[in-house]
Amino acid sequence: MTCTLEKRSCVFDEKAKKTLKKALKALGKKNLAFIMHNGSFPAAENQNTGFGSINTDGGHEFIEFASGLFDAIQLGPAGKTKSCDSSPYTGTIFSGNPLFINLLELTTKAWGNILSETTYYDIVSNNPNQNTNKTSYQYVYKKYNEAMQEAWNNFKAKPDKKLEKEFKAFKSENNFWLDKDSLYEALSIEHGNDYWPMWGSETDKNLFNPQSIEQKMEFAKRIEEIENKYSDEIELYKFTQFVISKQSEETRDFAKKHDIKMIADRQVAFSDRDTWAYQSLFLKGWCLGCPPDYFSKDGQAWGFPVMDPDRMYNADGSLDEGGQLLKNLYKKMFKENPGGVRIDHIVGLIDPWVYKSGKKPKIEEGAGRLYSSPEHEELSKYAIAKIEDLNLDVTADKEKRIKTLTKEQIKDYGRLIEKIVIAAAKEEGLDKDAIVCEDLGTLTNPVASVMKAFGLQGMKLTQFTEPDKPEDPYRCKNIDKKCWAMVGTHDNEPIKMWADKNIHSHEGYLHAKNLVEDLFSDAENKDDIIVKLTDDAEFLAQTKLVELFASEAENIQIFFTDYFNIYDVYNRPGTAGDANWSLRLPDNYKELSSVNLAKILKLAILSRGKEFANKNSKIIEKLDEII
Repeated sequence: MTCTLEKRSCVFDEKAKKTLKKALKALGKKNLAFIMHNGSFPAAENQNTGFGSINTDGGHEFIEFASGLFDAIQLGPAGKTKSCDSSPYTGTIFSGNPLFINLLELTTKAWGNILSETTYYDIVSNNPNQNTNKTSYQYVYKKYNEAMQEAWNNFKAKPDKKLEKEFKAFKSENNFWLDKDSLYEALSIEHGNDYWPMWGSETDKNLFNPQSIEQKMEFAKRIEEIENKYSDEIELYKFTQFVISKQSEETRDFAKKHDIKMIADRQVAFSDRDTWAYQSLFLKGWCLGCPPDYFSKDGQAWGFPVMDPDRMYNADGSLDEGGQLLKNLYKKMFKENPGGVRIDHIVGLIDPWVYKSGKKPKIEEGAGRLYSSPEHEELSKYAIAKIEDLNLDVTADKEKRIKTLTKEQIKDYGRLIEKIVIAAAKEEGLDKDAIVCEDLGTLTNPVASVMKAFGLQGMKLTQFTEPDKPEDPYRCKNIDKKCWAMVGTHDNEPIKMWADKNIHSHEGYLHAKNLVEDLFSDAENKDDIIVKLTDDAEFLAQTKLVELFASEAENIQIFFTDYFNIYDVYNRPGTAGDANWSLRLPDNYKELSSVNLAKILKLAILSRGKEFANKNSKIIEKLDEII
């Protein structure tokens, strides 16, 4: 097991895919999933508009490419993003992103040719990033709006009866969110910007947050006025959402035929549009953030609103308006994504860190955990933990501050998970295994206890291993079976970049020692392997991938940069700018040199010991043929 990382073609024939699947099964893997956000999908030839989408021909070709080996594709959040912010993690909770529309399909007979081919190919030919693997966000945001205006005008002028009937049904089924979201679009036009805190009218800012019966009546008249004034713009917004929904459903059917599941991503944030629409359900004066962690020494001031605990449940335990809002959201997500839902920052649902608006997310400025601060002057009213449950020698931002919890307290911490998330999954015919919990970083005792009590699957990221801690949960030998494991997510550097930074360092040496202990227990030349791991970045990167597949984890995810050896970063947390969220898989990805998956799986089998290797000797022989 001293081979260096060899790269090879990423295209496998059906025979090779069957062998690789057998190797994965032998290693106890139930799912192998790509992680790739929608905007990162490649384009088919002569179809690069400047933004990717799984709904396009390029997206469907990638599904075919992954089929037979991969079981799922983990997408990013699918909400509508702002004109000035491309982050999918600040998108809307209900509305879909218009940039995911396959514009080319609108030029076909199936859609009544409502978009001209000239308009479409003008967008393609003028894409400023035509020959790069980067999105052109500002460009496509404007161009897609223009294209959808043309499509809408043509649809109105010559409506297709079948599409018209489907559109009407879509509006009726989704009016609980669509009416508010489309009204916000109209008000954005009225005020010249899509950021409601900058609107000049206090009435328009609070249309769904009246403080009296009189105000409610006044606001109802204003809503009617805006709906009449901008009726066409509102219908255009709804039509755009209809197109996204219909195309996404067709893509799900296409993926199902190719045995590919799609896993959705529920961000912890609420968009400006949602904050405006549901502001009466949020805790006034508080924001959701993150205490100091791996990504930020000073904590992260996200500025996202916090659901008001008093609006989540009624006295009899049934869901109040806030709880019902979240359940509607999860029901929609599970219905549209039978492959499951990844919940970003599960801590934010169970044991959220909150801070005062206008302040920093620091303890000294009043921050604390919403349900775990019985000593806090303002947050104590929401506390589930009691003073006697705390280790007061540990600060409020630390994981182990709560030392004891009763079964009843754990149930209270998990009420949202049980009554909303799991209940929504069940109502859509799914079980709790359809819930993927992003529990990386600060994992408090209440969160860990709830996940254990409800049998939820978390994530293990091997790049996060702290090598000086033998019991580190991200180290190969400690990774539990019921989880999703990966070397990195969209917030990490690709494993090759990580390896380059760790060779010739003391920390790299510690990683090497652990890897040799976990993967090379039968080797006679352990010292030589350690030396190689500390000197050779290619070998270190390969061995980290071997570690991933050698672990007991049943579910494996791999970010597209790691699989295709793309030496670039999709997002750097705590930073802003066009470099983030813009990376795409190159259109010629089939010509790229991917990681040598056959060799990695062979080495993972060998790492399990001679007896295991002998048992799977035929698989090893077939893997050698691929290698």
